[in-house]
Amino acid sequence: MSSRTSDLAPSLERLDVTLPDVGESVVAPITGFAFWAAVALPFLHLPLLLATGLSTEPYTNAFVALLVANVLALLVGHTHYRD
Repeated sequence: MSSRTSDLAPSLERLDVTLPDVGESVVAPITGFAFWAAVALPFLHLPLLLATGLSTEPYTNAFVALLVANVLALLVGHTHYRD
């Protein structure tokens, strides 16, 4: 049993080292994508407003969905490359 415990300890130490690296490699692209989505989404609002004027319910729902997506992208992407 003691040999099994000693074999487990080095592998756990390696796991502690690699988990933050994996977390950063997953979080960075997500925040980057969200940041640039927050930059690009307002360019979809203006044509929707100018072309339709939100005259019917589907256009209004699309505008609200774009607005919610923009706010979510702002919240997720606000830490992108922040020093």
